[in-house]
Amino acid sequence: MNELRLGNQLQKLREEQKMSEEEVAEQLSVSVQHIHKWENNKSYPDIQHLLKLSDIYETTIDKFIKKDATLQNRINIREEEKEDDDELFHPGFYIGIGIMFLGTFLSLIIGNLMIMMVTNIAGMLITCFYKGILKLLKDVKKDFYEQG
Repeated sequence: MNELRLGNQLQKLREEQKMSEEEVAEQLSVSVQHIHKWENNKSYPDIQHLLKLSDIYETTIDKFIKKDATLQNRINIREEEKEDDDELFHPGFYIGIGIMFLGTFLSLIIGNLMIMMVTNIAGMLITCFYKGILKLLKDVKKDFYEQG
């Protein structure tokens, strides 16, 4: 597939519709500078503006995205960032905190502070690195299946 950056697509479609940057900007309620930046691949329109642009140019967002590998990568990165935002709901967080509380409770009952120190360190390490370890395992698994 011939890659065409989103900005180049937008400019080509605008010219095919015989519209000026000012006319498009007015329809989208944005500045001409926004249109200029989008068409020169300096920035990307947000999803609402992309929807309006697809209506104006009588095309689909799907066509915009499929032709621009850079935009596809940005979407994939944002999805990964969204997954990272769920850290408080990740089991590793609760496992680590649970180990720290259990260690503190046991050290109070037994009277040995060494238990608390070891379990708190283990709990913090699990809390901090659980997602990293899972990601590493996923990457290894992915590489394994790609090779075989």
